[in-house]
Amino acid sequence: MENEKGIKLRSSFIVHMKNTRKASIKDLNQLAELFDQYRIFYHKESNIPAAESFLKERIENHDSEIFVAENEGKLTGFVQLYPIFSSTRMQRYWLLNDLYVNESHRGKGYSKALIEEAKNLCRSSNACGVLLETGKSNDVGNQLYPACGFELYDSVNFYEWTNKDN
Repeated sequence: MENEKGIKLRSSFIVHMKNTRKASIKDLNQLAELFDQYRIFYHKESNIPAAESFLKERIENHDSEIFVAENEGKLTGFVQLYPIFSSTRMQRYWLLNDLYVNESHRGKGYSKALIEEAKNLCRSSNACGVLLETGKSNDVGNQLYPACGFELYDSVNFYEWTNKDN
């Protein structure tokens, strides 16, 4: 096999592009199932109707950007990003809030392909970067993100205030 410049490539070096694209309302049923699996992974109760409703609102209200990975017409994973802004940089940032690949499709490059979609969104929207948070115990994520060009930002403390009335 040859690349676009006619240079012969060994098959072991060929990277097969994963089929990724922006999610649409048509994906809602399969996407809600994946989103439910994602929430269960983070120790939340299963609730597919609520997941579907939540995702439908995000898509219809343009609150987030969701990209999906698929294999033979079946969704295998998704990434969801929310727009935020940096006041000091006076630019948009994207918060990579959710990244999930179905357990049976892990280790096949879907996460990296979805992260590339996130980076492409950042470039196309002239944003200054993509931020994400992951648990210190998330060994897979803590290897994946640096491998995809993310740098650990350890010069700040991250705090959260929780609304206990909600």
